[in-house]
Amino acid sequence: MAKFTKDEFINGLKEMTILEVKELVDAMKEEFGVDPSAVAVAAAPADAVDEGPSTVNVVLTAAGPNKIAVIKLVREYTGLGLKEAKDVADNGGNVKEGVSTDDAAEIKAKFEEAGATIELK
Repeated sequence: MAKFTKDEFINGLKEMTILEVKELVDAMKEEFGVDPSAVAVAAAPADAVDEGPSTVNVVLTAAGPNKIAVIKLVREYTGLGLKEAKDVADNGGNVKEGVSTDDAAEIKAKFEEAGATIELK
């Protein structure tokens, strides 16, 4: 039997219908006892890592018109005292470092609701 190169195999797959590909996968399961679709699914999370950083820094750039609410939020997320939190609200700065992107989005939403401008870096 002739040996196919990877490119020849892929080009052959491109010419197949979905039904033919399904039959090929079923035949591979039967012949080799391995589910090739499981390998493709297992590889998917590795590709997801390339989407962007898993942690970010939440940076306050402007307090906006409701500075008191922003100071309260800064104190809540940083644990800073009143004076230090006011300095962050006045001058901007990091609110939280190394936060997961989901948590960062939550924090950003709360600050934006209070009228602040937040960047995720």
